[in-house]
Amino acid sequence: MSQVSIAPLAESLPAFLESADYSAITLIADNHTYRHCYPLVKPLLPKHTVIRIKAGEEQKNLATCEQIWHTLTRANVDRHALVLNLGGGVIGDMGGFCAATYKRGIAFVQLPTTLLSQVDASVGGKLGIDFQGFKNHIGIFQLPDAVLIDAAFLKTLPERELRSGFAEVIKHCLIADAAMWNTIRVRDLDEQDWPALIRHSVAVKEKIVLEDPREQSVRKTLNFGHTLGHAVETYFLTKPGKTSQRLLHGEAIAVGMIAEAYIAWKKQLIDESLLSQIEEYLFAVYGRVRIAPADIEPILNLTLQDKKNRNSQVRMALPDGPGHCAYDVPVTAVEMRRALAFYNGEEAV
Repeated sequence: MSQVSIAPLAESLPAFLESADYSAITLIADNHTYRHCYPLVKPLLPKHTVIRIKAGEEQKNLATCEQIWHTLTRANVDRHALVLNLGGGVIGDMGGFCAATYKRGIAFVQLPTTLLSQVDASVGGKLGIDFQGFKNHIGIFQLPDAVLIDAAFLKTLPERELRSGFAEVIKHCLIADAAMWNTIRVRDLDEQDWPALIRHSVAVKEKIVLEDPREQSVRKTLNFGHTLGHAVETYFLTKPGKTSQRLLHGEAIAVGMIAEAYIAWKKQLIDESLLSQIEEYLFAVYGRVRIAPADIEPILNLTLQDKKNRNSQVRMALPDGPGHCAYDVPVTAVEMRRALAFYNGEEAV
């Protein structure tokens, strides 16, 4: 498992760099993290190169990877160099993917700047990019040399980004810690203890990843909410003429968790009380996304490309009680249609 530090970056980053001898250091940032976060990191670094890319999920593609690889090549970066990924899930996924494939792999460190990346995306070694409209369709498993988490970066986030990351915190509680779920669900967003929740989520994910590093079994539980959630996210990202409706990752995962919890209830994996808790709390935090009737079939078609599928059959991770989760549960298109109808308020419990 990678070294994971949850401490001020002014302490963790210099200590890490002193422990190794890299031939060169390249930092990858997007426009937002370059403006808001890089000034906090720059004084902590020796001589280095910066690669700055445009921000947004739509940049997480092969064309941007080519830009990164081209810059590394022009700078004569060798296999003994280090890449620092300063950003959220997009930078962590794509920067790690570029480092892990450049010259068959060079060292990289994740410096996550969003709540989403601190509690989920930066831990576990999943790297990848989107391809032909499918999220994380091309990728590999490769652990970073370290993940250095500084909760101070959360002060740079808009509330919407903080709310997006909170969805993964909620997911970790629902699949692994009923007591923590009962703690967070009675608090508003601005009442949450972020340093404690970051530590909790990292511990949950580390334990699962150590048991199943390549997602052959229990690691699949981390995908609760992500089958329909990723499909909804991808659909609204690529839906023509609806830029204002594009969703952040956590907003889409909140949709997925409500809909997939309904499927779990229909399959008698959870009781109505837990379903109601999930529905009420997530709607209170995230509101309701408008999913029109014409959106349903395109969303269901996107689930056919989900990486958990087997033999062309959609498989989901579904809660099977507070703090527990089943995986590889077969789900039909009819069940998913009903779940989205439930999310829309069109099908009663």
